Amino acid sequence: MGCAQVSQAHRDGRSEAATGNGRAEAATRDGQAQTARDGQTQAATRDGQTEAATRDGRVERGNRTRRLVLRRTVDIASVEGLEALSVGRIATELGLSKSGVFALFGSKEELQLATIRAAGRIYSDEVLAPVAELPAGVGKVARLCEGWLRYSQDRVFPGGCFFYAVMAEFDARQGPVHDAVVESLTVWMAYVEERVAEARTAGELTPGTDPAQLTFELVALLETANAHSLLNGDPTPYDRARTGIVARLRSAATDPELVPQIA
Repeated sequence: MGCAQVSQAHRDGRSEAATGNGRAEAATRDGQAQTARDGQTQAATRDGQTEAATRDGRVERGNRTRRLVLRRTVDIASVEGLEALSVGRIATELGLSKSGVFALFGSKEELQLATIRAAGRIYSDEVLAPVAELPAGVGKVARLCEGWLRYSQDRVFPGGCFFYAVMAEFDARQGPVHDAVVESLTVWMAYVEERVAEARTAGELTPGTDPAQLTFELVALLETANAHSLLNGDPTPYDRARTGIVARLRSAATDPELVPQIA
Protein backbone atom coordinates (compact mmCIF):
# COMPACT_ATOMS: atom_id res chain seq x y z
CA MET A 1 0.00 0.00 0.00
CA GLY A 2 1.35 3.43 -0.96
CA CYS A 3 1.74 6.45 1.31
CA ALA A 4 -1.31 8.13 -0.24
CA GLN A 5 -3.39 5.08 0.39
CA VAL A 6 -2.19 4.84 4.01
CA SER A 7 -2.96 8.52 4.55
CA GLN A 8 -6.42 8.08 3.04
CA ALA A 9 -7.12 5.05 5.22
CA HIS A 10 -6.01 7.02 8.24
CA ARG A 11 -8.36 9.85 7.35
CA ASP A 12 -11.17 7.40 6.75
CA GLY A 13 -10.58 5.84 10.15
CA ARG A 14 -10.63 9.21 11.85
CA SER A 15 -13.82 10.13 9.97
CA GLU A 16 -15.50 6.88 10.96
CA ALA A 17 -14.42 7.36 14.55
CA ALA A 18 -15.72 10.91 14.54
CA THR A 19 -18.95 9.74 13.00
CA GLY A 20 -19.24 6.97 15.56
CA ASN A 21 -18.49 9.36 18.37
CA GLY A 22 -21.06 11.78 17.02
CA ARG A 23 -23.63 9.04 16.84
CA ALA A 24 -22.82 7.97 20.37
CA GLU A 25 -23.08 11.56 21.61
CA ALA A 26 -26.37 12.00 19.76
CA ALA A 27 -27.66 8.75 21.20
CA THR A 28 -26.60 9.91 24.64
CA ARG A 29 -28.36 13.23 24.14
CA ASP A 30 -31.46 11.44 22.88
CA GLY A 31 -31.38 9.13 25.89
CA GLN A 32 -30.97 12.07 28.24
CA ALA A 33 -33.85 13.86 26.53
CA GLN A 34 -36.02 10.76 26.75
CA THR A 35 -35.11 10.35 30.40
CA ALA A 36 -36.07 13.96 31.00
CA ARG A 37 -39.36 13.46 29.19
CA ASP A 38 -40.01 10.28 31.18
CA GLY A 39 -39.31 12.20 34.35
CA GLN A 40 -41.69 14.95 33.32
CA THR A 41 -44.34 12.36 32.47
CA GLN A 42 -43.90 10.64 35.80
CA ALA A 43 -44.02 13.96 37.60
CA ALA A 44 -47.15 14.93 35.67
CA THR A 45 -48.69 11.56 36.54
CA ARG A 46 -47.85 12.04 40.20
CA ASP A 47 -49.23 15.56 40.11
CA GLY A 48 -52.40 14.30 38.42
CA GLN A 49 -52.80 11.52 40.96
CA THR A 50 -52.26 13.96 43.80
CA GLU A 51 -54.74 16.39 42.29
CA ALA A 52 -57.29 13.60 41.75
CA ALA A 53 -56.81 12.34 45.29
CA THR A 54 -57.24 15.88 46.62
CA ARG A 55 -60.34 16.37 44.50
CA ASP A 56 -61.77 13.00 45.58
CA GLY A 57 -61.06 13.89 49.19
CA ARG A 58 -62.89 17.19 48.84
CA VAL A 59 -65.84 15.46 47.17
CA GLU A 60 -66.05 12.83 49.90
CA ARG A 61 -65.88 15.47 52.63
CA GLY A 62 -68.60 17.40 50.82
CA ASN A 63 -70.75 14.26 50.60
CA ARG A 64 -70.28 13.54 54.29
CA THR A 65 -71.24 17.09 55.19
CA ARG A 66 -74.28 16.91 52.91
CA ARG A 67 -75.46 13.69 54.57
CA LEU A 68 -74.92 15.21 58.01
CA VAL A 69 -76.92 18.31 57.07
CA LEU A 70 -79.79 16.35 55.52
CA ARG A 71 -80.10 13.97 58.45
CA ARG A 72 -80.64 17.05 60.61
CA THR A 73 -82.98 18.84 58.23
CA VAL A 74 -85.36 15.88 57.82
CA ASP A 75 -85.72 15.69 61.60
CA ILE A 76 -86.36 19.42 61.93
CA ALA A 77 -88.85 19.49 59.06
CA SER A 78 -90.83 16.54 60.42
CA VAL A 79 -91.49 18.53 63.60
CA GLU A 80 -91.36 22.20 62.61
CA GLY A 81 -91.94 22.08 58.87
CA LEU A 82 -89.78 22.85 55.86
CA GLU A 83 -90.12 26.59 56.42
CA ALA A 84 -88.15 26.18 59.65
CA LEU A 85 -85.06 25.29 57.62
CA SER A 86 -82.38 27.87 56.93
CA VAL A 87 -78.72 27.72 55.96
CA GLY A 88 -77.75 29.83 58.97
CA ARG A 89 -79.62 27.69 61.47
CA ILE A 90 -78.21 24.42 60.15
CA ALA A 91 -74.67 25.81 60.09
CA THR A 92 -74.98 26.98 63.71
CA GLU A 93 -76.53 23.75 65.01
CA LEU A 94 -73.97 21.52 63.33
CA GLY A 95 -70.94 23.74 63.90
CA LEU A 96 -70.37 24.32 60.19
CA SER A 97 -69.58 27.45 58.26
CA LYS A 98 -72.57 29.18 56.72
CA SER A 99 -70.67 29.59 53.46
CA GLY A 100 -69.88 25.89 53.40
CA VAL A 101 -73.52 24.88 53.83
CA PHE A 102 -74.60 27.47 51.25
CA ALA A 103 -72.05 26.06 48.78
CA LEU A 104 -73.67 22.63 49.10
CA PHE A 105 -77.26 23.79 48.48
CA GLY A 106 -77.22 27.33 47.11
CA SER A 107 -80.60 28.45 48.45
CA LYS A 108 -83.23 27.73 51.07
CA GLU A 109 -85.51 26.27 48.42
CA GLU A 110 -82.86 23.82 47.24
CA LEU A 111 -82.21 22.86 50.87
CA GLN A 112 -85.93 22.13 51.23
CA LEU A 113 -86.02 20.09 48.01
CA ALA A 114 -82.91 18.14 49.01
CA THR A 115 -84.54 17.45 52.38
CA ILE A 116 -87.63 16.01 50.68
CA ARG A 117 -85.45 13.76 48.52
CA ALA A 118 -83.45 12.60 51.55
CA ALA A 119 -86.66 11.83 53.46
CA GLY A 120 -87.88 9.86 50.45
CA ARG A 121 -84.80 7.65 50.53
CA ILE A 122 -85.25 6.97 54.24
CA TYR A 123 -88.96 6.27 53.70
CA SER A 124 -88.16 3.82 50.92
CA ASP A 125 -85.66 1.96 53.11
CA GLU A 126 -88.05 1.76 56.06
CA VAL A 127 -91.40 1.10 54.37
CA LEU A 128 -90.94 -0.15 50.81
CA ALA A 129 -87.75 -2.21 50.88
CA PRO A 130 -88.90 -4.71 53.57
CA VAL A 131 -91.82 -5.90 51.41
CA ALA A 132 -90.17 -5.64 48.00
CA GLU A 133 -89.48 -9.37 47.68
CA LEU A 134 -92.78 -10.61 49.08
CA PRO A 135 -95.10 -12.35 46.59
CA ALA A 136 -98.01 -10.33 45.24
CA GLY A 137 -101.20 -10.76 47.23
CA VAL A 138 -103.32 -9.43 50.04
CA GLY A 139 -100.69 -10.53 52.56
CA LYS A 140 -98.19 -8.16 50.95
CA VAL A 141 -100.66 -5.29 51.23
CA ALA A 142 -101.14 -6.08 54.93
CA ARG A 143 -97.38 -6.21 55.54
CA LEU A 144 -96.91 -2.92 53.72
CA CYS A 145 -99.42 -1.26 56.04
CA GLU A 146 -97.77 -2.93 59.02
CA GLY A 147 -94.39 -1.52 58.01
CA TRP A 148 -95.83 1.98 57.61
CA LEU A 149 -97.36 1.93 61.07
CA ARG A 150 -94.06 0.74 62.55
CA TYR A 151 -92.17 3.48 60.70
CA SER A 152 -94.50 6.10 62.16
CA GLN A 153 -94.74 4.62 65.67
CA ASP A 154 -90.98 4.06 65.98
CA ARG A 155 -90.45 7.75 65.13
CA VAL A 156 -87.94 7.19 62.36
CA PHE A 157 -88.58 10.91 62.04
CA PRO A 158 -89.25 12.57 65.42
CA GLY A 159 -92.38 14.21 64.03
CA GLY A 160 -93.90 10.93 62.87
CA CYS A 161 -94.46 10.58 59.14
CA PHE A 162 -92.33 13.22 57.42
CA PHE A 163 -94.61 13.47 54.41
CA TYR A 164 -97.80 13.85 56.41
CA ALA A 165 -96.19 16.81 58.21
CA VAL A 166 -95.00 18.65 55.11
CA MET A 167 -98.18 17.83 53.17
CA ALA A 168 -100.21 19.84 55.66
CA GLU A 169 -97.68 22.67 55.44
CA PHE A 170 -97.63 22.99 51.64
CA ASP A 171 -101.03 21.71 50.51
CA ALA A 172 -102.36 25.21 49.66
CA ARG A 173 -99.13 26.66 48.28
CA GLN A 174 -97.60 26.74 44.83
CA GLY A 175 -94.05 26.25 43.61
CA PRO A 176 -91.30 23.62 43.34
CA VAL A 177 -91.49 22.53 46.98
CA HIS A 178 -95.26 22.05 46.78
CA ASP A 179 -94.79 20.09 43.56
CA ALA A 180 -92.16 17.84 45.16
CA VAL A 181 -94.47 17.08 48.07
CA VAL A 182 -97.35 16.30 45.69
CA GLU A 183 -95.11 14.00 43.64
CA SER A 184 -94.05 12.09 46.77
CA LEU A 185 -97.65 11.58 47.82
CA THR A 186 -98.69 10.58 44.30
CA VAL A 187 -95.91 8.00 44.05
CA TRP A 188 -96.85 6.50 47.44
CA MET A 189 -100.55 6.26 46.65
CA ALA A 190 -99.79 4.72 43.26
CA TYR A 191 -97.48 2.17 44.89
CA VAL A 192 -100.17 1.03 47.33
CA GLU A 193 -102.80 0.94 44.59
CA GLU A 194 -100.53 -1.22 42.42
CA ARG A 195 -100.07 -3.71 45.26
CA VAL A 196 -103.85 -3.86 45.77
CA ALA A 197 -104.39 -4.37 42.04
CA GLU A 198 -101.81 -7.18 42.06
CA ALA A 199 -103.67 -8.87 44.91
CA ARG A 200 -106.90 -8.68 42.93
CA THR A 201 -105.19 -10.08 39.83
CA ALA A 202 -103.77 -12.92 41.97
CA GLY A 203 -107.34 -13.82 42.94
CA GLU A 204 -106.90 -12.89 46.60
CA LEU A 205 -109.25 -9.89 46.49
CA THR A 206 -112.77 -10.07 45.11
CA PRO A 207 -113.18 -9.08 41.44
CA GLY A 208 -115.32 -6.09 42.43
CA THR A 209 -112.58 -4.56 44.58
CA ASP A 210 -111.75 -1.00 43.49
CA PRO A 211 -107.98 -0.62 44.06
CA ALA A 212 -108.13 3.17 44.23
CA GLN A 213 -110.94 3.17 46.79
CA LEU A 214 -109.35 0.49 48.97
CA THR A 215 -106.03 2.33 48.84
CA PHE A 216 -107.71 5.56 49.95
CA GLU A 217 -109.29 3.81 52.92
CA LEU A 218 -106.07 2.08 54.00
CA VAL A 219 -103.99 5.26 53.76
CA ALA A 220 -106.66 7.16 55.68
CA LEU A 221 -106.30 4.70 58.56
CA LEU A 222 -102.50 5.03 58.47
CA GLU A 223 -102.50 8.83 58.47
CA THR A 224 -105.17 9.09 61.15
CA ALA A 225 -103.16 6.84 63.46
CA ASN A 226 -100.07 8.97 62.85
CA ALA A 227 -101.87 12.26 63.50
CA HIS A 228 -103.81 11.20 66.60
CA SER A 229 -100.80 9.52 68.18
CA LEU A 230 -98.66 12.62 67.71
CA LEU A 231 -101.35 14.94 68.99
CA ASN A 232 -102.18 12.94 72.10
CA GLY A 233 -98.86 11.24 72.79
CA ASP A 234 -100.70 7.95 72.82
CA PRO A 235 -99.93 4.73 70.88
CA THR A 236 -103.52 3.48 71.01
CA PRO A 237 -104.41 4.88 67.54
CA TYR A 238 -101.88 2.51 65.99
CA ASP A 239 -103.67 -0.49 67.50
CA ARG A 240 -107.00 0.82 66.22
CA ALA A 241 -105.51 1.29 62.75
CA ARG A 242 -104.18 -2.27 62.73
CA THR A 243 -107.58 -3.62 63.69
CA GLY A 244 -109.27 -1.53 61.01
CA ILE A 245 -106.81 -2.48 58.27
CA VAL A 246 -107.09 -6.21 58.92
CA ALA A 247 -110.90 -6.02 59.05
CA ARG A 248 -111.07 -4.02 55.80
CA LEU A 249 -108.73 -6.38 53.94
CA ARG A 250 -110.55 -9.47 55.17
CA SER A 251 -113.86 -8.03 54.02
CA ALA A 252 -112.41 -7.65 50.52
CA ALA A 253 -110.43 -10.91 50.43
CA THR A 254 -111.65 -14.02 48.64
CA ASP A 255 -110.43 -15.94 51.69
CA PRO A 256 -110.15 -13.97 54.96
CA GLU A 257 -107.51 -16.41 56.19
CA LEU A 258 -105.13 -14.96 53.60
CA VAL A 259 -104.92 -11.73 55.61
CA PRO A 260 -102.42 -12.01 58.49
CA GLN A 261 -102.67 -10.23 61.79
CA ILE A 262 -100.30 -7.27 61.79
CA ALA A 263 -98.23 -6.06 64.70
